[in-house]
Amino acid sequence: MITRRRLLKTSAVGGLLAAADGIFKPALAAGKAAKIGYVSPQSGPLAAFAEADKFIIDGFVAAAKSAGLQVQVVVKDSQSNPNRAAEVAKELVVSDKINLMLVASTPETTNPVSTICESEGVPCISTVAPWQPWFIGQQGNPGDSASWKPFGYSYHFFWGLEDVIAVFTNMWGQLSTDKQVGGLFPNDGDGNAWGDGKLGFPPVLTEKGYKLIDPGRYQNLSDDFSAQINAFKSGNVEIVTGVMIPPDFTTFWNQAKQKGFTPKIASMGKALLFPQAVEALGKQGHNLSSEVWWTPSHPFKSSLTDVSSKELAEGFTAATKRPWTQPIGFVHALFEIAADVLKRVEDPTDADKVTAAVAATKLNTIVGPIAWDGARLPPFAAKNICKTPLVGGQWRLKDGGGYDLVITDNKTSPNIPTGGKMEPIV
Repeated sequence: MITRRRLLKTSAVGGLLAAADGIFKPALAAGKAAKIGYVSPQSGPLAAFAEADKFIIDGFVAAAKSAGLQVQVVVKDSQSNPNRAAEVAKELVVSDKINLMLVASTPETTNPVSTICESEGVPCISTVAPWQPWFIGQQGNPGDSASWKPFGYSYHFFWGLEDVIAVFTNMWGQLSTDKQVGGLFPNDGDGNAWGDGKLGFPPVLTEKGYKLIDPGRYQNLSDDFSAQINAFKSGNVEIVTGVMIPPDFTTFWNQAKQKGFTPKIASMGKALLFPQAVEALGKQGHNLSSEVWWTPSHPFKSSLTDVSSKELAEGFTAATKRPWTQPIGFVHALFEIAADVLKRVEDPTDADKVTAAVAATKLNTIVGPIAWDGARLPPFAAKNICKTPLVGGQWRLKDGGGYDLVITDNKTSPNIPTGGKMEPIV
């Protein structure tokens, strides 16, 4: 039998209900309603990023209603399309008249939404996009760092390219390779940032003694990676890296196997975040590696519900019958921060006061501490960015089927426990 206490600990709804009494004070207690807009890629090739959205938002809305709180969440689908993301953001601001925007998942969604909010003077909190493509990608002249300016209403929390490069090279260093690296960088916000000759992977890999073979940008949803595979085979590549959308990596990896190309290491951003993407490869997903932003073993708990990372993941699986995914923690954290911000403003309809409350945030969340204090950031990004922890891991086949994500390197965040060491792909 599931007791009420157990239900409250393992479900998002229960946990939110347990904490709801303290969420919105004094603003909503005084009768001033708040309207939150939320945009994510719920359909299209990036839809895996939004798999946990309904679970988190339903819990948030149910908790607010149960507590008699005047808060509304208006949800929009970017359809994995930057133009659509901008369009729905405009709708939320102009037609729905939201007081606070939340947005998640890849620069193709976060950037156009943040840009609309910035132009309209609406406070915006974004996540699940490395900070460089988010910040630099929205500048008038991304190639001229002297012209970059901080934002007035937009705030972002996630890790940066410097973190994922460190994580990947730390993992690679555990195995003996010839240090020949094949790069797969698409012609999109992430790909152009990761493959940038000044700020992305190339200069750091050269500094660390790796040789990068970059066949050039390709279009998302490509159906033929023969040119890239042939270039990697000719260059004796033993490490493959990049930032592919899930369907593109599936195409690439299947074609690589067909052409007899099997590197020792494949560390791929974005594509290998989700268990269903790895399971689609059958047994060929064993020992593929990825950056790891959040897992049930992360040593953090929710400021909103007091549930641990493990309990949040268990709640998702119990409610959906699906395995946990990394964005669960970050979507939950978005609503943690929103709750904390609205708790600290007297009038949620005052955009400047809400923005000031966002900037002043100091909160321990399910993904770690959040504070826009400039820590570990260059001066130009110090106002608008908060960095979160990052480690690396490999997908391992389980005896009974399916995959486990095993953390194999934590040098960048030693407080997050490892579960094993790197193993070569065979």
